[in-house]
Parts: sequence; C-alpha cells; structure tokens
Amino acid sequence: MFKGHPKGLYVAFFANMGERFGFYTMMAILVLFLQAKYGLSAQKAGSIYSTFYFAIYGLALLGGILADVTGKLMRTILFGLIIMFLGYALMAVPGFGLGVTLAALAIIAFGNGLFKGNLQALVGNLYEDPKYSHLRDRAFTIFYMGINIGAFFAPSAATGVRNWWLKIHGLGYNANLPQLAHGYLNGEQIDLTALQNLANQVSSSPVTDLKAFAQHYIDVFGQGYHMAFGVAGISMVISLIIYLVLQSHLRKGDIASKKKEELPPTMQEISPQETRQRLTALGLVFVTVIFFWMAFHQNGLTLTFFARDYIREHVSRWSYIFFDLRSFLPLIFAIIGLVYAFNRKVSAKVRFGGISLAVSSLIVLYFVVQTFQDQMPIAPEKFQHFNPIFIVFLTPVVVWFFGWLDSKGKEPSTPRKIAIGMFLTAIAYVVLVIPSLHLPAPKVIGEAGSPERVSEMWLISTYFILTVAELFLSPMGISFFSKVAPPKMKGSMQGVWLGATALGNLLLRVGSDFWERLELWQVWMIFIAVTVLSGLFIVSIMKRLEKVAGA
Repeated sequence: MFKGHPKGLYVAFFANMGERFGFYTMMAILVLFLQAKYGLSAQKAGSIYSTFYFAIYGLALLGGILADVTGKLMRTILFGLIIMFLGYALMAVPGFGLGVTLAALAIIAFGNGLFKGNLQALVGNLYEDPKYSHLRDRAFTIFYMGINIGAFFAPSAATGVRNWWLKIHGLGYNANLPQLAHGYLNGEQIDLTALQNLANQVSSSPVTDLKAFAQHYIDVFGQGYHMAFGVAGISMVISLIIYLVLQSHLRKGDIASKKKEELPPTMQEISPQETRQRLTALGLVFVTVIFFWMAFHQNGLTLTFFARDYIREHVSRWSYIFFDLRSFLPLIFAIIGLVYAFNRKVSAKVRFGGISLAVSSLIVLYFVVQTFQDQMPIAPEKFQHFNPIFIVFLTPVVVWFFGWLDSKGKEPSTPRKIAIGMFLTAIAYVVLVIPSLHLPAPKVIGEAGSPERVSEMWLISTYFILTVAELFLSPMGISFFSKVAPPKMKGSMQGVWLGATALGNLLLRVGSDFWERLELWQVWMIFIAVTVLSGLFIVSIMKRLEKVAGA
C-alpha cells in the first residue's frame, strides 16, 4: 500500500497517528466529562463541545497563514506539538474548575491549529514532484488511515483508565449515575429510588448516605477522566519524538526553504486570473462540506446521547467481542490471516503464515470470550471506536479499488468522490430514522434513559456507512485543496479546508439544541436534508470543479 510513495509519508503517517490518538482519547469522553464533573446540561455541554471543535479546525487557518508568511512550515508544526502537550497536561490535573478546563481546551485548539493543516500541506508538497503526483489521492487516503489507527484505540484507552480508577475506589461504571448525582446534590426533583438502586449496584458496599455517595462518585468519576487526559498527553510526547527524529524525510515538502529554480513546475507562480478561478472553486467546496462535518461529527454528541439513552445497556458475549479490545484485536488478526491464506498472489510460505495467524488468533479469541458473562455492559463512548477501525479496514480496500478503476481509466474525479460522500452520509442517517420512529422523544425519557431500547447494530451500521462516506469525502477534500491551492497559499488553503470542518463543528450544536425539542427521528432528518442538498449542489457545479482540478 505504501509502495511507490516518498518516505516522508511514513513519517507524517506515524506522527499524525500519535497526535490523533491523544486528540480522540479526549474527544471520546469530553462531552461526558463536562456533564459528569460539572453537571452541565446536554445543551451547555454540546455548546462547549461544538465551540472547541470549531476552534480546533478554525485556528488551522491562522496556523497556515503563519507558516506561509514566515516560511517556517516545519517549525510551525513543531511548536504546535509542544503547545498541544501543554494543554493536555493541564487537562490531566484534577481539582480545577470549569474555567481552567476551558483554558486548557483553548491551548490545545491553538496548538492543533499550528500542527494539523500545516502537516497536511507538507504531505501535499511531497506530491508536487511529477514522480509522485498521480498518487496524491491515494496518499491522503493512507495518511487518513494513520489518523484513524490512533482514533481506534482512543475510546478504549479513555474508558479503560476511567473504569480502572473507579474500580480501585470500589465503584462500578454507570453512564446515567453522574447526572442523577448532580441532580440530587442540586436539589432537583429526581427519582430517588432509581438513584438508590444504581448506587447500590455500582458500590462494593450498601449505600446509606446518598449525599456523601453522590459527591464521592462525581469526584472519582471526574478524576478517572483526568487520568485519561494524561494518557492523551503521553501520546503527544511520542508523536513529538517521531517528528524530531525523522523530520529529515519531510524536508522535501518544506518548499519555503527552496530556491525558485528548485521548485517543480506545479509550484511556480500562476496568473491572477487562474488564482481567482482556483480560489472560487475552493470556496464553493468549502461552503458545501461544512454540512458534511456538521452531520459527521455528531459521533461525539447526539450519536453518543443516542448510545447512552436508547441503545440497550447489555449485549451478548458474542456481540461484546466488538466492544472489547481483548477480543476485537484477535478477531482482526484472524481476518488478516485469512486474507493472506487465500491470496494466490503470495508465496506458499506466506499463505501458511496466514493460516497460522488465523488459527492462533481464533484460539485466543475463543478463550477470551469464555471470560465474558452471558450479558456484558457497554459504555456509550465505546461506539466511537467503530469509525476508526472501519477506516483502517476499508482504507486498503478503497486504495485498491481506486487503483483498479484508474487502471481501467474509470476512476471518478476527486469532486465526484466528494459528492458521493455527501449522499452516503444521508443514507447513514436514514438507517437511524428507522428505529427512531418508534422511540420516545429525548425530552420525555428522563435521566435514566429510554425505557425502550434497541439493538446496537443500528448504530454500528450507521457508523459503517458514515465511514465509507468519510473515505470518499475527507481525504479527497484534502487532496483537492492540496492540488488546486495557489502555490504560495498551500498552508493557508489547508487551513481553509479545516475551516470548513470548523464551521461544521460550530454547527454541531444544532443537534444538541434540538435534542430535547424534537422527536428523535426529526433530529436525524435535519442531517439527511442538509447532506442531500449539499450533494446536489456539488453535482450542479461538477464541471467547474473538474476543470480547475484538471480532471
């Protein structure tokens, strides 16, 4: 899959993977942390979450401008990594109020603004060389896989640390208990019987003082999340080390350090008219993909609320395989082994190795499953690891598929891939509408969640389709902006691409604002409507986009 690509792609792949592990460790639990520690409502927590997500990507424009103006692309990336580490370190310290948490989030957002877009610009610059230019789309798909390998392990790391901290304090995990505890301490009208029953369920000894228990549970719960933020900080250190040790392989993409005559033809100056044409095309795509991100990044917000309040809280031991890394990883290795075992293009030795890997992995899987109970509890944030693991599995398939189409002269243009991604996003939410038609509205279910709950497969299916949509749209959008951006604006235009993500993230609050106002199926219809309309708009300007991209 990496064959034929410059070595700088490997460095960017692993540096980005470490940073994204830290980021998604935090994002998997952020909205739950805000509610559990500070007792915020879904609307207020959603507002902070969406504003932070906006800043994470919006500040990439500032980072891109700084890199373009100073000509210090690689140094800007380095400063971004260091600043992000400082923000995570502050998040890891317990005992502070909401103000310090918001300050730490601001620091992380600024560091990310310096890092993310400029690293993407650096990767894009590596493919200005005619030797590699035809691999640009596939390169960004591979680069995107690195993001999601880190993101796959993040939810399990976050929940594992939190649950471990609860366990050593003689407590168990319950997603609804922090909200009930806050309500009780604030003197709200809550179901005391439900609180007492949950308290006895999660405590190692009978609870006689509800007030003391409620405060203790909130404190320990919050401390567990702080420790998870510390894990995110450690991953930033690893990413920083990778970048510092191997940065020499990235220098070919640092075009600001090169003399004019050393630049490839695609990086030479262009006319003002062509610059305007390119910026117009980029602006049209920018406006459109805002609504993709508005729908897609509901994974940490309304989709997490749905998992907490509407998905059944216990699953069979066989379904639990997909929620526990001890079983999920052997299953993954078994599948990889079978792929090699039935691949006639590899040697007999490799096929035998594939059979051995598959058999040994299945044996491990069997013994791990035997340690599970017939019914196993699932945490709502664990659903977020399905998107990255689907990315990791589907990326080689998509890279092969696009390569096969290219060999036939039938590979869709980058703008067409973006349009397909939009329509697939709408289909993903159609899947959620089906079970939601018969579920009660969020405003009437109370703190304990819906009395009627549905299979986890509805949400897993939604994540699968969203992942396919993401692979058609997100890496393709990065590739499109990398290719079409005027030569002197590479960093800035990657910032603009991320700015679309930022505005989409700012609109995430649409989901949380309407969560307690509309019927459940009506919330999903919002995302269906905006992505269908956006896809139709891309189709309507397709010829203009393909012309400027040279498709």
